[in-house]
Amino acid sequence: MTTMRFFMIGSWTEGMFHFQKLMPFIVSYEPATIQATAYRLPIGFPIITEDKTATIHGQFIELKADSTLLALMDTLHGVKAVEPAKGLHYRTQATVTKASGQTDTAEVYFYNPKKLTAKAAVIADGLWKQSLETQQPLPMQLTEKQKTYVLKLGAVKGRDIVPINDLALYRELMKLELIVDKGRRLALSSLGKDVYNHLV
Repeated sequence: MTTMRFFMIGSWTEGMFHFQKLMPFIVSYEPATIQATAYRLPIGFPIITEDKTATIHGQFIELKADSTLLALMDTLHGVKAVEPAKGLHYRTQATVTKASGQTDTAEVYFYNPKKLTAKAAVIADGLWKQSLETQQPLPMQLTEKQKTYVLKLGAVKGRDIVPINDLALYRELMKLELIVDKGRRLALSSLGKDVYNHLV
């Protein structure tokens, strides 16, 4: 394993979901900033692009990383190594400023601007933590009944049908734009697929 340096935001920072999974590999971490632009995706999670419009607060994390861990992190970010332009994110080195004021280089997952939709909202002043405190990401807002149905529907193979006998649940999922009605069967919308991927 080699030590690699990353700049992370969102669920990859201290106290958040992905950070806990990284804990066994973390050598050190500290607050840091980067010049970028933060957006909130329709699913509710923050991402950054390379446009230097704001100071984004995150964490500088040193990891003992091998090729397996790096491949897993890339996969979770939707990085396509062979065709970077087609991935959700791409990983590149950028300059970050640590809390001490020292600058360093780190691997950063920047969102592919070609994948941004009109529903992605710029986070004012890059304050993604405050954005998450104001409104949790969609997967965290769902009821257990909603999560269960999304998981069932997401696990379907081929043209299998997952019936929904609860009209209120059907209306809730349609209003959240998580499902689409294809006449004889229901399917996850693209947003529903994003939610499913965060729930599994």
